[in-house]
Amino acid sequence: MLPPDRIVRVKTVVARSGLSRSTIYRKIVEGTFPARIRISSKGTGWRESDIDRWVADPEAWRSSGKPGFDDRRREVQAAGRPHERSR
Repeated sequence: MLPPDRIVRVKTVVARSGLSRSTIYRKIVEGTFPARIRISSKGTGWRESDIDRWVADPEAWRSSGKPGFDDRRREVQAAGRPHERSR
């Protein structure tokens, strides 16, 4: 049986990847970095195993096709509904 996967937050991802926050988010949109997953109503994180795979071989990493937080947001935007909350 595999050990449970840890969820890591953005500070850990920045430290482990060596990328800035903005570069991480840009690469997520490009599909060249693991997508975030929602961990609470306002919180997101990354599966540690996805970050480990990316760090091991960044050029070969591609999204596994599992929908993540950013994938769902892009689907909503494509449907013509903005992701921002109205005030």
